[in-house]
Amino acid sequence: MTHSKLPAGALACLLLMGTLPALSTAQTDIKADLILSHGEIYVPGGWAQALAIKDGVIIAVGDEAAVNQHRTGETEVIDLNGAAVLPGLHDMHVHPMGSGLQKFQCRFKQGLPLREVLDTIKGCVANHAKGEWIVGGQWDVASLGVTPHRSHLDSVAPDNPVVLSDISGHSTWTNSKALELSKITRSTPNPAGGVIERDDNGEVTGVLRESAAGMLRGSIPPYTAEQNAEALAWSLDYMLSEGITSLTDAGVNDVVMQAYATLADRGKLKQRVRGCIMWRPIAFTAGQDAVNPVERRHFYARDRFSPDCIKMVLDGVPTDGHTAAMVEPYADSAGMDESRAKGILMVSQDVLNAAVTDFDARGLTVKFHAAGDAAVRAGLDAIAAARRANGFSGILHDVGHNSFVQMSDIRRARDIAATLEMSPYIWYLNPIIPDIAKAIGSERMRRWIPVKDAIDAGVLVVPGSDWAVVPSVSPWLAIETLVTRQQPGGGGEALGAQERISLQQAIDMFTIKSAVQMGHRDRLGVIERGMLADLIVLDRNPFKIPITEVHKTKVKTAIINGEIVYRQPSE
Repeated sequence: MTHSKLPAGALACLLLMGTLPALSTAQTDIKADLILSHGEIYVPGGWAQALAIKDGVIIAVGDEAAVNQHRTGETEVIDLNGAAVLPGLHDMHVHPMGSGLQKFQCRFKQGLPLREVLDTIKGCVANHAKGEWIVGGQWDVASLGVTPHRSHLDSVAPDNPVVLSDISGHSTWTNSKALELSKITRSTPNPAGGVIERDDNGEVTGVLRESAAGMLRGSIPPYTAEQNAEALAWSLDYMLSEGITSLTDAGVNDVVMQAYATLADRGKLKQRVRGCIMWRPIAFTAGQDAVNPVERRHFYARDRFSPDCIKMVLDGVPTDGHTAAMVEPYADSAGMDESRAKGILMVSQDVLNAAVTDFDARGLTVKFHAAGDAAVRAGLDAIAAARRANGFSGILHDVGHNSFVQMSDIRRARDIAATLEMSPYIWYLNPIIPDIAKAIGSERMRRWIPVKDAIDAGVLVVPGSDWAVVPSVSPWLAIETLVTRQQPGGGGEALGAQERISLQQAIDMFTIKSAVQMGHRDRLGVIERGMLADLIVLDRNPFKIPITEVHKTKVKTAIINGEIVYRQPSE
């Protein structure tokens, strides 16, 4: 197979994005609205003491004397008392509304055994009327200690339909009542891209994988528009407290886009958000415009919400469900049906190539869910097809997750200007890791989420939490474990130790590299004169503490466009 490459000039342009020169001498006649003084301000090549902001723009960075030339009697001055200041952080793969909606659900801590999960469900049943739907999670087989079955849930919820997502969000456990109301029986065929698990007698067990879980969607009562807006607002506020000033919502539809528009219209949307519209082939075929949310995206677009991205799910997850698409069979696939031995690739290559080529030509960024190396390869093949058809459009399409990637595919990702978005929030030991290790095998786990391989190959690499699939959205946890590949605080097994990177590389992923991916490198990602003032003030300098303490970092203040949008509550 031959792979298309970018013209040398286009590639050189990308490589130079991080080395633009600083602006010339400051104009001292511009007076500041806000000055941050007596701090440790992280700037390209070192540290500064102070900075000044006017109308949301950084107008001076340097020592106290230089910055104070912009001070007037009306300038607000914040004495940092030695605190560190970094550019605002980006989360390039997150699901904030879904995270906020959890407060309306029956949730339990990850890693619980079966008895404790059932006790939690029993308590939720007591707080619901007979017949009301109970939705929640998150479970995993290793912690349950048994293979989940509808009969387990029937024993504590015979009269309430129950739907519980697993840790990954790619498998759903239901009871008999939920199956009955959704008309899922032993004669129901598996949907395209999904699996209805059955026992040896052909009866439905209650576990639905991937698109099969979507068969429940029409039966579960939806949340109200106000609940959606409230949930989204809560999550965005929480993300601000962690220093996240820009984000990519990796799966929006009309309901989610309306919630963003509502918050923006109320003046409550502070972060810069890219929305990736969920793509399903049937909704994008000819004659289906009435159900195509892409055609309605500009109704929801606002100053800080840009639904200019398409989300394509190419496979599932590399756990006991074997739904991530792998180049080689799963390690524990002996005796398994051949169609499941290498997982599930959910979109045919010809359909995928045509869709990505079309979206690229229309100026839309594509983000893939691709956990297995075969799915990553399919996504890269589609990007290569778009480059051959359209040339280099300037759009940086994004392959997300990359739990496993072949080295040959990493190298060609750079050649075709594909971004690899990694998920560093699941490296520390949590309940899903044993499932993945058992399914994949120890040899492939050595290169689990190959961040260093990708950076060393010159690929643009950015971070994504996938919250609330993971329990924490903290970028500080991720930054530490990018360096250590161990549990927060150190110790325990190192997962993919050969893929460790430096602290500066980790912070660059969350700042300048993500700004490049968002198309914001001309305004965000570094603290320099002339850039927009998206900044965070920290309670400690991550470069001056042991790496195993970085996960404890707290944000004291967050600033977006020169506006203070978050202050740490006083003790």
